[in-house]
Amino acid sequence: MSLWKADRSVADLAKRWAQPPSTFVAVDGMQVHVRDEGPRDARPPLVLVHGTGNSLHTWDEWADRLKGSHRVVRLDRPGFGLTGPNPSGDYTMSYYAGFMRRFLDVMGIGRCIIVGNSSGGRVAWTFAVAEPERVDRLVLLAAAGYPRTTPLSTGFRIAMSPLGPFMLHLISRSAVDGSVLRTYGDASKVTQGVLDRSYEMTLRTGVRDAFGATLRQAQSVDDSRSIATIDVPTLIVWGSADTVIPATDANRFAADIRGSELVILPGIGHLPQEEDPDETVAALLRFIVL
Repeated sequence: MSLWKADRSVADLAKRWAQPPSTFVAVDGMQVHVRDEGPRDARPPLVLVHGTGNSLHTWDEWADRLKGSHRVVRLDRPGFGLTGPNPSGDYTMSYYAGFMRRFLDVMGIGRCIIVGNSSGGRVAWTFAVAEPERVDRLVLLAAAGYPRTTPLSTGFRIAMSPLGPFMLHLISRSAVDGSVLRTYGDASKVTQGVLDRSYEMTLRTGVRDAFGATLRQAQSVDDSRSIATIDVPTLIVWGSADTVIPATDANRFAADIRGSELVILPGIGHLPQEEDPDETVAALLRFIVL
């Protein structure tokens, strides 16, 4: 049996992962995978941004709980999921901030509540710094932002190496599953559907090439000084058992962002929106009705 894991087309993956309400919208030469659900009323819509190696499906449980009362817009970021690679190869935070502005314009959204997890949190707060007039509130779940203090996983180190695009075609399904299991505080909560999605999204044509580029570009710049300039109402949510970005970073965000609110969830890992959707949604709703 061959060790080589071949790419899969968007059309093939879409049969399972882009069923309605998924759509695709054109931004920056890409067909961006989007789900836009809930009522279009006067409330600022929720815009949900996933982290590295993830997809809009990380917000499935949130969307189910919120779409009855809020407009919920989520997307596969350039470089990930069914959106796939950026034709320009640019995955810097300044690019992502501009991309989010253009994406919101295409979606007809002026001001929004922007929510980000992990590196998606870095995208969210970078956008809030660059475009504060378009951010009603900012919600950060285990967000990236400060220089990393935990070791990179084996998969991340491989991806960032010169042979990364080749080597990622040889990584086994069990290795990918293991990396997902380690992001939860309680690995027994990881469903087979989450494991299937996490693995299959890595196979989308071009994603493995883009993965290393996004990591290298993210690691090359320390823009954490900008965090103290954030001037929009901010909620910070973190799991106490996060081994990817430790909860000490939550305290740094809380100290740097004036007037921010901090919620620490005992025993929860790096994907609190997946591992404890009830409590994270409750924290969100308390925050946005203030």
